[in-house]
Amino acid sequence: MSRIAFIVNPHAGNGSTGSKWPMIEALARDRLGPFETYMTRGPGDAVLRVKNALAQKVRLLVCVGGDGTLNEVVNGMMMHEASVRSDLALGFIPNGTGCDFVRTVSIPQDLEQAIDLIAAGTVRSIDLGVLFFRDDQGHERRRYFHNITSFGLGGDVARRVNRTTKALGPFVSFMWATLVSIFSCGKKKIRLRVDEGFERELRVWNVAVANGQYHGGGMWVAPGASVCDGILNVTVIGDLTIPEIFLNLPKLYNGKINDIEKVTTLAGEKVKASSNEQVLLDVDGEQPGMLPIDIGIVPDGLNIIRG
Repeated sequence: MSRIAFIVNPHAGNGSTGSKWPMIEALARDRLGPFETYMTRGPGDAVLRVKNALAQKVRLLVCVGGDGTLNEVVNGMMMHEASVRSDLALGFIPNGTGCDFVRTVSIPQDLEQAIDLIAAGTVRSIDLGVLFFRDDQGHERRRYFHNITSFGLGGDVARRVNRTTKALGPFVSFMWATLVSIFSCGKKKIRLRVDEGFERELRVWNVAVANGQYHGGGMWVAPGASVCDGILNVTVIGDLTIPEIFLNLPKLYNGKINDIEKVTTLAGEKVKASSNEQVLLDVDGEQPGMLPIDIGIVPDGLNIIRG
C-alpha cells in the first residue's frame, strides 16, 4: 500500500473513540508507518472524507468507529468505479456501540490486535448488500450495507438507540430499546418476496436481510449467513405473542433462533418488501428510512482486511 488514510469518528462508542484516539494513533504509526487522518464531524461526513482521501491516491482506508461509521465508509468507497475499488483495501478498528460485523469476519475487538491484523495485511473480498428505499422525506435512495438490513422492530430499535445515551454499553442499550419497542411498536403486516420462489403477506415483528450473522448488540439472527457466498439470508420473526417473545429471547443470542416455531429462514439474491403501514429500516445500525425496499447482492463488492 503506497498511501494510508484513517477515517475516525470521534463520537463513536459514546465518545470513547475520541478519547482513545491518541493511543490508537500512536500504536498505528508504530505498526503501519505514516498516514493521513480524517476526523468526521457528524452523520454522513465519513462519505465525504473517503472522497477526499481517494483524491490523494490512498490505497488503504482504515475506519475507526462503529458499524454506522463503517457503513458510511463503505458507501463512500462504492461511489467510485470498480477499477478504483479493485486496488483499494479497507481496514477496521472497531470502537462503537454495536460493532456486530466483526463477529462474522473475525476482526478483533481489542484495539491493538485489530491494528496488528491490519499490519499483517491479509486482504479478502466480501459481498455487499445494496438496497433501494425511501428516506424520511419520501425520496428514493440507494445505500450499500456490509452487515444487515432489517425492518420492523429493528428500525424502531435503531432509531431509539441512536437518540439516547449509549453509556451503559451495547447490550444494555439495545436490550432496553428492544423491550420498549416491543410494547410501543407492535407487529407489522408486510408483503415479502424473496427471489421468484417466495411471495407472501405476513404479520411480523422483524425481518433481517443478512450478509453478516449478528446485529442489535449481539443478536445472532442469521447463524447460516456468509459474507462470501453471493447469497442473502433472510430471517423472518413472525407472529409471536409477547409471552412467546420473552420465552424465546435467549435463542436470539445463542444461535438457536431457527428453533423458534414462528421463525422462518429464507435465502436468495433479491428481496422486496412493502407495507401499507410505516415500517422503519435498520441499516447497519442506522435508521435512514422506511419501506418499500428492493435489496440485491453485490458479490465480491469490497476488499477488506479480516481474520
